[in-house]
Formats: sequence, structure tokens, C-alpha cells
Amino acid sequence: MKSALITGANKGIGFETAKQLSQNGFHVFLGSRDLRNGLEAVEKLKTEGLTNVEAVQLDVTDESSVKTAREEIGKRIGALDVLVNNAGINGGMPYTALEASADQMMAAFDTNVFGVARVTQAFIDLLRKSAAPRIVNVSTSVGSLSLQSNPTWPAYDYAKYAVYGASKAAMNMYTVHLAYELRDTAFKVNAVCPGYTKTDFTNHAGGEVEVAGQRIVKYALLDQNGPTGKFFSEETNPETGEIPW
Repeated sequence: MKSALITGANKGIGFETAKQLSQNGFHVFLGSRDLRNGLEAVEKLKTEGLTNVEAVQLDVTDESSVKTAREEIGKRIGALDVLVNNAGINGGMPYTALEASADQMMAAFDTNVFGVARVTQAFIDLLRKSAAPRIVNVSTSVGSLSLQSNPTWPAYDYAKYAVYGASKAAMNMYTVHLAYELRDTAFKVNAVCPGYTKTDFTNHAGGEVEVAGQRIVKYALLDQNGPTGKFFSEETNPETGEIPW
């Protein structure tokens, strides 16, 4: 059975992604900063008949937590097939470049950028043992420098979240370099925007979480001919999905 690890998977888009990957036959590890929340999420999935799921305590901002999660998961599986770096925070208000504090910036980057690097580096050895490893970094069109600087972009005037956008733009750059370094391997590494979705993150405004999950799972299940080193937002570009960095 193939396996997947999803960070921040106890609720929202991460939980839905875990559900859909489980439905696709994966054994799914639900990373949760608070293990109790993760265990509750697992129980919810089990009530739907999804038994190939288990919770793991994983705080992406804590080196010790990440290391322990790697050790525990390594005892359960010989290879990891999919890593979904989903855990993220918006940095909190105020969102503007002139008002946001350095502490806000540090917190957002610690989760959204450094956390992605911590987890990826910790699990890269297990991923290398997979015949078809996939890494999906959950991003946002708000992190596109090209779109944010384009006055004709429909969201130009209201998608201005300086802290969150800056952290996701940095994560996108990490994705570019990660894909480049793994270019001659079987890895597929992409940044995927699930779209504006009804979750706690958006005060439950936006599209359906099932659709957001499908958008992530699509790139977790890429075959050997699939793209790598790309940035996708099907909400922004319904035709091909690809958007500019």
C-alpha cells in the first residue's frame, strides 16, 4: 500500500486531502500539531469506513517534533510516496506591509517556509525509497509575484496580504529549487493553490473543501509523465491550471 504524509491534516483542506488520498488506497499519516486533534480527525475518518489512517504529532515549527515524527513513521513504513506540505498560517492582522510586525513575519515564515523545508529535509530519505515520490507544497495565487504586480488580475485590489503573500512567495521559490535539485529523479514537485475555500482559515467563506482537496490530490497522483517544478491554480486558470510565479 502506498503511503502519504500530510502536515496540518486534522482539519480543513488538509483533512479533506487525507480523506481523498485514503479513498484512493493510500495509508495516510495525518500530521497534527496537537495530537488530540489528530486522533479526533482519525476517528471521524474511521466512522466513514476509512481505516488506513493514523495520526502523528507534528509541529512543523519544532525541529524535535519533526525529527520524532520521522522516527515514528519510519518504524511503520519503508518508503513514503507522497508528502503534502499543507500546514500554514496567515500571519494575523494587520496584513499590510507598513503595519505588520517583524514577529508576524517571523511566525508566518517559520510555518510557511522554514516548516516546509524542515519536513521535506527530514522525510527526503523515505521519499527517495519510493518508486514514484510526489511532493505537493500547498500554495496560493496570492503568492504569485506576477499576479500581485498585474493590475488586470481580478484579485489585484483585494488579495493584498503582505505577510501571508510574502511567505508563500518564498515557499514558491523553495519549490522551484527543490524541483530543480530533484530534476533527474522520479520526483514530481509542484506548488498547488487549492483556491479560496470554506475553512477556518477564511472564516468559512469561499468554495467547497472537496474541490480544494481534489486539486491537491490531482498533483499527488501524477504519473511519470506529469509536470514538475510548476505552479498551479485551477481557480485562477481553469484551462490548464498553470499560473506564473
